[in-house]
Amino acid sequence: MREIVFDTETTGLSNQSDRIIEIGCIELENQFPTGRTLHLFINPDGCKVHPDALAVHGITDDFLADKPLFSAVADQIADFFEGAHYVAHNASFDMGFLNAEYKRIGRPAISPDLVIDTLSLARRRHPMGPNSLDALCRRYGIDNSHRNKHGALLDAELLTDVYIEMNGGRQAALGLSTDDVKTVEQDVDHEVVEIGERLRPLPQRLSAAEIEAHAKLIARIGADALWNKA
Repeated sequence: MREIVFDTETTGLSNQSDRIIEIGCIELENQFPTGRTLHLFINPDGCKVHPDALAVHGITDDFLADKPLFSAVADQIADFFEGAHYVAHNASFDMGFLNAEYKRIGRPAISPDLVIDTLSLARRRHPMGPNSLDALCRRYGIDNSHRNKHGALLDAELLTDVYIEMNGGRQAALGLSTDDVKTVEQDVDHEVVEIGERLRPLPQRLSAAEIEAHAKLIARIGADALWNKA
């Protein structure tokens, strides 16, 4: 199944009066990144960035002045999403803005059947919360320390990792398709199947403090510690 994990940044909170100014998209096939991305900044056509929004994403009116209007990139966005499901965190916000932009240029709205809301998914998985993107990164051990401000592509990248983890983690994405597996003939009467290398390494699950505590424990046990023989 093809999915596009995406995020938007906007001039404000109202999809009727505010506009999309950034969109970041990451393509998944069977919940594994293909390497295809789309990242665009968009001129809001005279709509000024609200100070509260500026504090969140840091995208200024001056920066957007020479960027293309949404009407100029609408085909590029629609083509990238063609045939895919739309995956977003608090999807009603992003889809509300995207459908409002499409409506302004006479395009039909995206069917809700194509939308996957990772916030709703997280609330079912973790009913006690919290379920913000930052909280889910902490829950799943995903490094978001470089997220000083919101950015559409950065947030889409983090959400991709969160979405994969919520759906069973990296192991579920291997799939064992013919593209992922290579068979090596041996001199003996059997074959050895090797799994293709991961495109991206798994995130570190242990903190520096946990690693240090483990090393101290092994030192206390001494030379007979089983870890020294592993």
